[in-house]
Amino acid sequence: MTGSAGFIGGYTVERLLAEGYEVVGLDDHSKYGPVSRSYDQHPHYRLVVGDARDPELVYQLARDCDHLIAGAAMIGGISYFHTYAYDLLATNERIMAATCDAAIRAHREGRLQKVTYLSSSMVFEGTDRWPSYEGQELEVAPPRSSYGFQKLAVEYFARAAHQQYGLPYTIIRPFNCVGIGEGRARGDVEIESGNVKLAMSHVVPDLVQKVLKGQDPLHILGDGSQIRHYTYGGDLARGIVTAMASPRALNQDFNLSTARSTTVLELAQLIWAKVRGDEPFRYVSDPPFEHDVQRRVPATEKAREILGFEATTSLEEMLDEVIPWIRQAIAAGTI
Repeated sequence: MTGSAGFIGGYTVERLLAEGYEVVGLDDHSKYGPVSRSYDQHPHYRLVVGDARDPELVYQLARDCDHLIAGAAMIGGISYFHTYAYDLLATNERIMAATCDAAIRAHREGRLQKVTYLSSSMVFEGTDRWPSYEGQELEVAPPRSSYGFQKLAVEYFARAAHQQYGLPYTIIRPFNCVGIGEGRARGDVEIESGNVKLAMSHVVPDLVQKVLKGQDPLHILGDGSQIRHYTYGGDLARGIVTAMASPRALNQDFNLSTARSTTVLELAQLIWAKVRGDEPFRYVSDPPFEHDVQRRVPATEKAREILGFEATTSLEEMLDEVIPWIRQAIAAGTI
């Protein structure tokens, strides 16, 4: 798995090991620096510190594996992909080209059977119809953000490598991953949000951090009506591993998401209540970013019908895990 030390990568490696796979991880620690994982000393796990933009390195690792999960990418929350618009596009395209070059060769010369690509819900950025179903990304306007555009390009790489070289694939689109393990990224530009400075992250840890630090009124981006589907990292990892291994997923694409819609304002109120109890909830709206998609609502039927996958962890359960973790990270000064 490339990007094995990342946010979704950590959950996925843990799931693979739990299911009995031997796993080789590739990561250059460029986002968070070296990180410790519970499975670092697992006898069936080997971490290679290296650059996924190196096709020879990826080939040497992939040729002896049955599966390759292409997870390496520059990725972050909305402020992250606005600040690093060019770097995201350029770096991620180089990663994907190198990964496909290596995989085509490893499939031809080695034992590699298939590549499972991690795309994003942002491929549906240009839609005006919901829910977003598999295939709709080819029917609507292409994403306007460089991040969304690049994730759509990931899917074109997957299909083109299959069309020309017969490289089997599965495409996975995670929706709004929530979990623990996402720290302060190297090189983060701090964003003023009221009286709290935030490193670039995702909406859940940002809101939790502000509430824990006592911000009142709470600052949220936009009017809070944006709709998201917050999906637990452990559920996503289960779906990724299921899709990787399932013959029915061959040359298919899947949205992986909870079926539950939640507005940003509802999320903020839920976090507030869990941290501050019955204290009156007050908020103010900060100007939104340009590419703050108002609705991300996925169709989840295909994953359920073909893979038997459903995301079962509730948002309340996620927050019960995330809030104590962030509280501890704040006390330790790591976020």
